[in-house]
Amino acid sequence: MSQADSSIAVVALDVPPRTKPSNYPEPFAARMAGREKRALGDFFGLANFGVNLTRLVPGAGSALRHAHATQDEFIYILEGYPVLITDHGETPLAPGMCSGFKAGTGNAHHLVNRTDADVLYLDIGDRSPSDSVSYPDDDLQAVFGDDGTWKFAHKDGACY
Repeated sequence: MSQADSSIAVVALDVPPRTKPSNYPEPFAARMAGREKRALGDFFGLANFGVNLTRLVPGAGSALRHAHATQDEFIYILEGYPVLITDHGETPLAPGMCSGFKAGTGNAHHLVNRTDADVLYLDIGDRSPSDSVSYPDDDLQAVFGDDGTWKFAHKDGACY
């Protein structure tokens, strides 16, 4: 019996963090040091969308700056004061603030924690089949495979 089969409600911080801190290949995975994700959607067996409770320690980033082709994303800040970086510039965020990222716009985004305190936020996204992701600041692109995993390549198509 899985956790989801036996749990109706839990304290989100009691859900164990992901054992693999990042799906990115090296050297990009190392840049995710200080990010801790608790896959709340996976814990409950949700298949159509994902929900993560994510903690960023001081100096950490949420992800490489990226834009999805078919997946919408949404974040809600619970604690701390991260900076949202998009193609439009930098926006300071605070608890209670939220932001959404419509698929297909090409507006790349990520959060960074430039403070001395942790940031805690919810990040929610659908699990669109055949999604692809562009990373404008890095030599990286990704496609969501039929097997439910991300396939990473250089921008020229060569595999990692």
